[in-house]
Amino acid sequence: MIVGVPKEIKQSEYRVALTPAGVTMLAAAGHKVLIEADAGNGSGFEDSDYEREGAEIVNTAAEVWARADMIMKVKEPLAEEFGYFREGILLFTYLHLAAAPDLTKALVDKGVTAIAYETIQLANGSLPLLTPMSEVAGRMSVQVGAQFLEAFNGGRGVLLGGVPGVQPAEVVIIGGGIVGTNAAKIALGMGANVVILERSADRMRYLDDVFDGRIRTLMSSQYHIAEAVVKADLLIGAVLIPGARAPHLVTEQMVQTMKKGSVIVDVAVDQGGSIATVDRPTTHKDPIYIKHGVVHYAVANIPGAVPRTSTFALTNVTMTYALDLANHGMEAVRKSIPLQKGVNTHAGKVTYEPVAAATGLPYTPLEKWLDSIPYDRLQP
Repeated sequence: MIVGVPKEIKQSEYRVALTPAGVTMLAAAGHKVLIEADAGNGSGFEDSDYEREGAEIVNTAAEVWARADMIMKVKEPLAEEFGYFREGILLFTYLHLAAAPDLTKALVDKGVTAIAYETIQLANGSLPLLTPMSEVAGRMSVQVGAQFLEAFNGGRGVLLGGVPGVQPAEVVIIGGGIVGTNAAKIALGMGANVVILERSADRMRYLDDVFDGRIRTLMSSQYHIAEAVVKADLLIGAVLIPGARAPHLVTEQMVQTMKKGSVIVDVAVDQGGSIATVDRPTTHKDPIYIKHGVVHYAVANIPGAVPRTSTFALTNVTMTYALDLANHGMEAVRKSIPLQKGVNTHAGKVTYEPVAAATGLPYTPLEKWLDSIPYDRLQP
């Protein structure tokens, strides 16, 4: 199989889908790898690093897309990349299609088989390809929140950990999953008071044990969210429903009760956001806006700010699946329930139900298509 890696074009996105070590693994398995020139520069990889491992460097994204059987990316394709789509190509990347109806329609119209990192799911419910970026985003959410609490960045002028004799900041985290847990680790380490709102009683017990009672947990309800939000110096939205739009748990009325200069960081913005006043994504170059006197940080690719760490963390988990797809094509999907959950579009249909529901497009179960495709067409 020919595996292509184009350079990411999302604003301030410096990650790359493949490290030189990944090229080594694919080449050893007999596959050809195309890397767009300078694709790895933002993560500290030169073209020569890839060439030494057997990759071919090509000058344009158009050539990568035209020649490759499988495209590996980090972020979802942007509108200017839709023209590269073609029937039968396999796209393996983060997609977040529930919040991207135009992208979903383009993938369907062109017959692209699109496998989303974020919906590959193991039997225990975990999301192995989303976890490392959730860890990065959760930890960074507190770092950026502390930065924008500084007065010259528009914040209240509050030091997250306080000092002796002065109260620390109140950090409120909506959601106790991977993002929320990692946010809590950093917030506690910086000395803040931390509250996590979570709807699972078992998860709250787990968090209480892990943090040895140093955080407070509250059952996530409209009443408790409203009660916590009004006290927050830093509010972090850390809610995820795999493949679906994030629910608006914090209303505009709740935001209006927050202290002037408090900060919101909504990590779920690429899934539509869990806070009602996060009405648009921002960028690393222009990361905030102020609404109701509250600083809103809504960058959709938070881990892109630390690309070297993020690229290594991501490829640590993607390469097993990438090799399986390169070695076996769609037959790998037939044999793997986690990969089947990752397929969001195939053969001109939406095959992931939450995406169909969010975009208003018809849903076709993937099983129908896998059973009808001749075995020889499943091979790479």
